[in-house]
Amino acid sequence: MNNGVAKVIIAVILGFIVLRSCNNCTSRSSDRNSTASTWQKTPVDKLITKYNNEQNYSIILLDMDSRSSKYYHMYNVIVEKPDTILSSTTDWEEVPDVFFSDNVDNMGMEIVSKKDGKLSKTASPAGYNHYVGNEKYGRWTERNGSSFWEFYGKYAFMSSMFNMMTYPARRSYWNDYRGGGYYGSRPYYGPSGSTVYGTKTYTSAGSGKSSTWGNKPSSFKQNVRSQVSRSATASKSRSYSSSSSYSKKSRSSNRYSSSSSSRSRSGGFGK
Repeated sequence: MNNGVAKVIIAVILGFIVLRSCNNCTSRSSDRNSTASTWQKTPVDKLITKYNNEQNYSIILLDMDSRSSKYYHMYNVIVEKPDTILSSTTDWEEVPDVFFSDNVDNMGMEIVSKKDGKLSKTASPAGYNHYVGNEKYGRWTERNGSSFWEFYGKYAFMSSMFNMMTYPARRSYWNDYRGGGYYGSRPYYGPSGSTVYGTKTYTSAGSGKSSTWGNKPSSFKQNVRSQVSRSATASKSRSYSSSSSYSKKSRSSNRYSSSSSSRSRSGGFGK
């Protein structure tokens, strides 16, 4: 083989390698662009960013609604300061179908909490992560043979805020939540699979909580549940197919879109 032929062969091989490399780069770039287009923030993500410098706060899913095949949340945000507790309620925020579906059973619950700088996005009974069991705010008292959490007088408003006037925090439930593998790991709705907390009890008759969702007829709520379940499944399917690297990350990040602002009405509660 003469030098001319050898050079031609080498050039062809190098060209093929470069072309294949470019195609792979384009494919990876396309995957990244497709993945990025599905990584969008929820109103909760925006609240987390807003309160990034706070060491202790809670975000409670206060109410929810559906209008014209769109889904909405309202939140109560509780921020602990050195000498006061601040509470604010957001306006209605539009949320993606996936996020609404993931939290359809979590109304009245704490869906995000930050304690001593550590963030948790696992749904839990309101107040269980930081206030119940914390001797700074109250104590356990015995009533009718059972132990219940009681806030000190200057924090009595928290009982109403966490719906504990209707559903008192039993020590047995709190112990089950803290010691049963739920705390920071999986949602807790009550002991032994029972439903003590969440949407069903928070909006039930006698709960003392008047809400948009609670006042809707059962047929409306069931239709929304079915509709959002189908919609969320389709959205997840589209997201997964857009990028092979999307599925795991998207489920943990919960970054979806919202079109509403996060204006809040703040109120402070001092000692």
